[in-house]
Amino acid sequence: MISLLTSLLLTIMTYDMPKLPYAENALEPVISRQTISFHYGKHLKMYVTNLNNLVPGTQYEGKALEEIVATAPDGAIFNNAGQVLNHSLYFSQFTPDQKQAIPTGKLAEAIKRDFGSFQNFKKEFTEASISLFGSGWAWLSENKDGKLVITKEINGSNPLRAGLNPLLGFDVWEHSYYLDYQNRRADHIEALWTIIDWPVVEKRLRK
Repeated sequence: MISLLTSLLLTIMTYDMPKLPYAENALEPVISRQTISFHYGKHLKMYVTNLNNLVPGTQYEGKALEEIVATAPDGAIFNNAGQVLNHSLYFSQFTPDQKQAIPTGKLAEAIKRDFGSFQNFKKEFTEASISLFGSGWAWLSENKDGKLVITKEINGSNPLRAGLNPLLGFDVWEHSYYLDYQNRRADHIEALWTIIDWPVVEKRLRK
């Protein structure tokens, strides 16, 4: 039986803005303060606000964000939950002080095993990011057997929909780069490789 306290907590559960692990200007020149201000401060905030307004009174009230993303049908709740999750992973995977230009340890071993080399992985992931038509995301994910895979997700979707564990995501919606790079998506993608916090990505591995 669910206690009264647990019931109340489920009822008032809200989804919060993730906290940036760096200052708004810390990722310059790769991602400008202006882009962080709009992308994090306005776009992500809108998704969080929308989700908190949409969920109450539905079957998703009190559910974890990951559960909503994995199970909700296409529609407003899924779209906003997906973008909250996507951006939470996205903004936390960067660092202004990249001490590791490439992954090491367990993640490096998995990349070599499944892609042959880091350079091959980087090439495939870059191609997935550049070639995705319209708005969406490129993801490196881990399947249930621990194998690493690259997927392209349209709009606000997430690899969780396919039972995958998302590790690294590149946002290719234009609002993520247009203020800094205009239509030069490829330049934006290439620059992102210089600010990835590989230890954070590695911690997301489950196997």
